[in-house]
Amino acid sequence: MENVALIESFSEFKDDKLIDRVTLMAILEDVLRNALKKKYGDDDNFDIIINPDKGDLEIWRNRIVVANGEVEEPNQEIELSEAQKIEPDFEVGEDVAEEVKLIDLGRRSILALRQNLISKIHEHDNTNIYKQFKELEGEIYTAEVHHIRHRAIILLDDEGNEIILPKDKQIPSDFFRKGENVRGIIESVELKGSKPAIIMSRTSPIFLEKLFEQEIPEVFDGLITVKNVVRIPGEKAKVAVDSYDDRIDPVGACVGMKGSRIHGIVRELGNENIDVINYTNNIQLFVTRALSPARVTSLKLDEENMRAEVLLKPEEVSKAIGRGGHNIRLAGKLTGYEIDVFREGAEEDVELSEFSDEIEGWVIEEFSKVGLDTAKSILEQDVSDLVKRTDLEEETIEEVLRILKEEFED
Repeated sequence: MENVALIESFSEFKDDKLIDRVTLMAILEDVLRNALKKKYGDDDNFDIIINPDKGDLEIWRNRIVVANGEVEEPNQEIELSEAQKIEPDFEVGEDVAEEVKLIDLGRRSILALRQNLISKIHEHDNTNIYKQFKELEGEIYTAEVHHIRHRAIILLDDEGNEIILPKDKQIPSDFFRKGENVRGIIESVELKGSKPAIIMSRTSPIFLEKLFEQEIPEVFDGLITVKNVVRIPGEKAKVAVDSYDDRIDPVGACVGMKGSRIHGIVRELGNENIDVINYTNNIQLFVTRALSPARVTSLKLDEENMRAEVLLKPEEVSKAIGRGGHNIRLAGKLTGYEIDVFREGAEEDVELSEFSDEIEGWVIEEFSKVGLDTAKSILEQDVSDLVKRTDLEEETIEEVLRILKEEFED
């Protein structure tokens, strides 16, 4: 391969990968020097002159002229007779610069050189992609569905970069077709070998926070601050917002008239139910608001143990707990407090754990998951509602109700 041919092939990479001229020259020189070291043992006495734009490449080997038969370092020294073949008037002690053609390195070395060239360019390209996406971590990004796999969707952006949307980072109701655009946040970027692995997420609370920034002008402008976001992806979310301007109602501004502003966000998240709550430093008030839509009768805080005991009217209990226990679980995450719900007039109630000799532990645990941890709390429910709210069979629930009626109501 001639020097010019190598440069021409190199220019193709330059056009494809948009590598700047200085970087291109540095990579080529580095690859050439490695090839020279391999052939001659050292590259310190070589000058490499590259002009990628014109396609010029020159390699010059510098050696000192020594008397015939006195060469000790063939790479550093040249016999007088050999030097005079290059230029007849050379004398001992002078420097000789001799051009080295790529063909002199040997066919194998040239093939290896080209392979190293490709490898170095890809490595440079991957490093640039890694740096680019590392700066985008936590930001919303859009890419197109390229390939659908069982455990992940492979996306491509406009520049052909591969982005992975794993199954567990998708909202349960998500369904995408090839060629469809997908929005999410860049959750993490890692180098696996020399290739960057870019992971997108649609389940992260940060995605919801960034959607608020993107869709609600007051949040984007900083007039409204998103203080905290908690989610059960595709089911329910709670967002605490605050404003430093008393003239702005942060909740009203985020929701809009008849939910007009938040509607696009809800649709993006697969009709996820979003509660927007006014943030406050008053923990008692914040816990009360977090349990919305339930109306709290009274509340007792244990700040040391981060627990809140909430007293509710019987008809408000199911609202506070929510379907599948989602509401109370998210209220606890939002406030940082473990919330215990108590019913008004439930002084004679009995903890479900008291029936552990007749009801199996895993059944008690299933009821507890949805906030039903007393006898009365279960007896107040319909069998059909309990089947929907828990993972228990109807026969199991009916047996529990029979035990509770016999033991508790007597």
